[in-house]
Amino acid sequence: ARVMFVGEGPGAEEDRTGVPFVGAAGQLLSGIIEKGMQLSRANDVYIANVVKCRPPENRDPTPQEKAICSAWLDRQIELVDPAVIVPLGSHAAGRLLRSAAGIGRLRGRVHQLDGRKLVPTYHPAYVLRQSGPELAAVKAKVWDDIRLAMAELGL
Repeated sequence: ARVMFVGEGPGAEEDRTGVPFVGAAGQLLSGIIEKGMQLSRANDVYIANVVKCRPPENRDPTPQEKAICSAWLDRQIELVDPAVIVPLGSHAAGRLLRSAAGIGRLRGRVHQLDGRKLVPTYHPAYVLRQSGPELAAVKAKVWDDIRLAMAELGL
């Protein structure tokens, strides 16, 4: 896959189906991939998560949980060998960029790490929690980030 999206962890729907990003956030991500980027979710992208198991009561994953799953994500990246990685949200961006900075500070530019290009953006679930002017502003920022990723891919 040319591009890899990395989320936080599976939600209830994802846990039930074993497929990442199938709920409402997944529908938004599919729209970004297929309508925005003109790519096939099934053939052109790979979607992974920082943690592989759903944390109880939908809480944030702990540093220990992220560390336990770390080798799995590293291996997925190695096998997929994407040209661009798009970390979705603070957990994914922080883990991949080894940074404690929030997504608001990490997004908006292309990062280089271990010879790979990373373009962090907001998590689709965060976008879905916004309303009114905030929703329009966050959607515009996500689209700016996706355009950066597309430019790196030559799209």
